[in-house]
Amino acid sequence: MTRVAPDPPVRPRRGGRASYDRGVTLPQTAQAPEATPHDATALGVLRRVFGYDSFRGDQAEIVDHVCGGGDALVLMPTGGGKSLCYQIPALVRDGVGVVISPLIALMQDQVDALTALGVRAGFLNSTQDMTQRRAVEAAFVSGELDLLYLAPERLRVEPTLRLLERGTISLFAIDEAHCVAQWGHDFRPDYLALSQLHERWPDVPRIALTATATPATHTEIATRLNLTDARHFVASFDRPNIQYRIAPKNEPRRQLIELLRTEHPGDAGIVYCLSRSSVEKTAEFLVAQGVAALPYHAGLDAAVRSRNQSQFLREDAVVMVATIAFGMGIDKPDVRFVAHLDLPKSVEGYYQETGRAGRDGLPSTAWLAYGLADVVQQRKMINESEGDLAHRRRLAQHLDAMLALCETVECRRVRLLDYFGQQGEPCGNCDTCLSPPASWDGTVAAQKVLSTVLRLDRERGQKFGAGQIVDILVGKRTAKVEQFDHHTLSVFGVGADLGEGEWRGVVRQLMAKGLLAVEGNYQTFVLTEASRPVLRGENQIMFRRDPERQARTRSRGERAPQVEMAPEAAPVFERLRAWRGAAAKEQGVPAYVIFHDATMREIATLMPTTLAELGTVSGVGENKLAKYGQGVLDTLSGGDVAD
Repeated sequence: MTRVAPDPPVRPRRGGRASYDRGVTLPQTAQAPEATPHDATALGVLRRVFGYDSFRGDQAEIVDHVCGGGDALVLMPTGGGKSLCYQIPALVRDGVGVVISPLIALMQDQVDALTALGVRAGFLNSTQDMTQRRAVEAAFVSGELDLLYLAPERLRVEPTLRLLERGTISLFAIDEAHCVAQWGHDFRPDYLALSQLHERWPDVPRIALTATATPATHTEIATRLNLTDARHFVASFDRPNIQYRIAPKNEPRRQLIELLRTEHPGDAGIVYCLSRSSVEKTAEFLVAQGVAALPYHAGLDAAVRSRNQSQFLREDAVVMVATIAFGMGIDKPDVRFVAHLDLPKSVEGYYQETGRAGRDGLPSTAWLAYGLADVVQQRKMINESEGDLAHRRRLAQHLDAMLALCETVECRRVRLLDYFGQQGEPCGNCDTCLSPPASWDGTVAAQKVLSTVLRLDRERGQKFGAGQIVDILVGKRTAKVEQFDHHTLSVFGVGADLGEGEWRGVVRQLMAKGLLAVEGNYQTFVLTEASRPVLRGENQIMFRRDPERQARTRSRGERAPQVEMAPEAAPVFERLRAWRGAAAKEQGVPAYVIFHDATMREIATLMPTTLAELGTVSGVGENKLAKYGQGVLDTLSGGDVAD
């Protein structure tokens, strides 16, 4: 069986002494029962540490280029193997790999994951006291580290730069490089100073990596980081194991709990909401429904956020309900679903957030509930946003692209890839492929809505929102309709051919197409310049008709690139999960640091009886075989589940 590298970290060239102080971990040297000669090549490190026989995609070429001292800019989707592209060169080259990461809250977990593989890793950030920082600094200077993680802000402090000059640096890795882009998902001004690294250390190779970049963002990253002359590696952004689904919003919390109960019971997942209030109410709702859910947003106390994040990372079957403040750099591989209860502001944000599902390559769901109120709210936020006209225009362009993805009758995956400048074929694994929506000529319907808005304005000097417009069209004599004598308008009742829900869909799509705009604090509608040709009958308008039945959901094993489990292997897998959970709790690390689900699925299927057989499983390298091998074999033979 060929074992192909995923996206895990790697182990050191040198054995370390056992010690720990917050921010630096020097693992004990452990020999596998059947030790092989030391192989310091990139492929040797890959095989010895991870037990993978070959690199995947562009990994080998990137690793070889950086090992040789070349600069690189890498665009690769989440789960595609970015970390390996700088961790292996950092171990093959002489010195310490310095990783620039914006993820202070996750550095400890990243160090833990490296340590489990035998890597001597450390970090420097604001969570440490002076004693802890000095311990890390001493380990760096003395060459007792293989990888050092820093926040970009620290490189603007002269003492940090002087510290780096005292050690030997093998490379600089700039992770989450899209943060440098002003129009990127998470703009970080401190990243702009990273262009100076090459001036101070001209002989040290740099590698910048991101999972989120349109062609324009790609160019901006290269320019701002002074990497225009570097080799650029652009992998496919396709994530075939993720099923993309966008559903009409209809009691979204009820829709969410139905999704969790029918497709993801007991699974880990992330639910994104636009507001802090919605986060807390949704988390409370899920808890009341028996789901282990936690809130996360910037308004929570830092200690609460840290505790909730740690619980999500370290325990199985936890659902995190969050604003977009949560998620960047989350390495949890077994996130089985990402749900959005509100419309994301951009395709970049949507792609990055949904990409946190299925890092292990197993089938996962990206689900979004989308409705008219989302469009109204987002348009209003753009109109009220700070910044000049160019800024608001750029925000509107991002939203227009997101709306086009929601309203498309074509394959969602093809539309996503096209946004990032790549081509794709209909995937057969998104809602529009599984239940193709019809398109219909909505020119007359559009004229009825636009004419209603126009007559309210011209004849009455009034502006209203969607509810009143729909009531007028369907001829509904509500108290509000009677109050304003809207039943006397010539357009009253002209829309009896469609139901209220259908008319709200028409209004939503008119907004998505820019034929209606939001005005004022009351979110009332006005016409746009693009409305005039439609009213005059000069332009045809086609609408999406949402299918009445829901898209067929994917079975658990469908499209999974990993080993499939036979029914008899399922109980073995659960025993292994219990053993892993106990071992993780004892060591205070996330369960996936010990073994990924995909690795345990293969173990449960192969049922190895010796350490040598266990060592052939993908994801079981030299260090983990020595540390956990006997515990796995004992569990398989029905022994204790403790490590």
